Amino acid sequence: MPYADPLTDAELTAALASLPDWTHEGALIRRSVKVADFLAAVALVNAVADAAEAANHHPDIRISGYRNVSFELSTHAAGAITRRDIELATEIDRLVLENAAR
Repeated sequence: MPYADPLTDAELTAALASLPDWTHEGALIRRSVKVADFLAAVALVNAVADAAEAANHHPDIRISGYRNVSFELSTHAAGAITRRDIELATEIDRLVLENAAR
């Protein structure tokens, strides 16, 4: 049994309809966000890191230009996008909103 089953094209399209800030590129989904400053970027990365650890599913995260944070999700064990990626993307969106409110 794989770590998680790849989403079908229809499942992925439906899932991304509820994640409008995410783009699909090959076997991954990606989102970038601009935050207030470097400390806000680090706070967001830390919040996402905690969520990723809790889910045992880890995104690629980059901070660039001191306030731009990008996230890439793919289930490497499946070689595709799975429900685990969609669940973590949904949590990242929530954390982006929560951290923007601070």
